[in-house]
Amino acid sequence: MRSGRRLAVDVGKVRVGLAISDFHGILASPLQNVARQAHDSETIKLIQQAISDAEIIEIYVGLPVSMAGKATASTDDALAIAELLAQSVSIPVRLVDERLTTVSASAALRSSGKNSKDGRKIIDQVAATTILEQALAIEKHSGRQPGIEIGDLDV
Repeated sequence: MRSGRRLAVDVGKVRVGLAISDFHGILASPLQNVARQAHDSETIKLIQQAISDAEIIEIYVGLPVSMAGKATASTDDALAIAELLAQSVSIPVRLVDERLTTVSASAALRSSGKNSKDGRKIIDQVAATTILEQALAIEKHSGRQPGIEIGDLDV
């Protein structure tokens, strides 16, 4: 397992959830939500501000695809953010399949006693944490970087 902090990004229509790992890549923790702006470039600036003090070695953007593995409108949205992010930072950006992460995050919030109204504010952070936990597990068990680098995607 490589040393260094990783960032996960869950792209939503209203908010972008961010989660960060510890230096050793063991723990994934919610970082914050960033409000989606009218222009994606402004959203990217807010993400950059959120991670300005962290030394990130890799960024994972959740790639929402249908259960059949097909692209959706949300896929296009996540790709747009991932591509802008990759152009704006000198950190590798990788896309990670995020099927069912929001479902898992919702279930986790319910089991912790949060109702859907309370959970709405943090669901994107929890989903980003789930994406990051999955990515860390893939690297730990396979020794390979999770997901696919943004430049290698064929969608």
